[in-house]
Amino acid sequence: MQIHNRIVARFADGRVVKGITQDFSVTRDYFHVIPPEPGVPPVRVGISSLKAVFFVKDHVGNKDYSEKKAFDKLVPGRKLQVVFKDGETLVGASTAYDAARPGFFMTPADPKSNNDRIFVVARAVRAVAFISG
Repeated sequence: MQIHNRIVARFADGRVVKGITQDFSVTRDYFHVIPPEPGVPPVRVGISSLKAVFFVKDHVGNKDYSEKKAFDKLVPGRKLQVVFKDGETLVGASTAYDAARPGFFMTPADPKSNNDRIFVVARAVRAVAFISG
């Protein structure tokens, strides 16, 4: 049985690719995104060109929802704030953050976020700070 992950791949240059992936792995340099439109071929995505990969509940989301930047409940991992080079800030927790690695997974602080988890590409990050609360 193959796992189908709904994702939004956000590139460092601002481009966005939405679809599903069956072959994302932190140990590979690339993966494929199958667009939601029928008949459109898969897109090969190089991880080094990305800002982050958002594993989402759905591709629509709620543009009017403002994601909380604080923790409502206990979450596993170290709480951190990630500031990307483009100025976007994410707050979440990670059990695998290591500054020496090319990227890491984090879980958003807001349980109502459309993001289940996020793979953050280290080269797109300006700063990571550990936070309390």
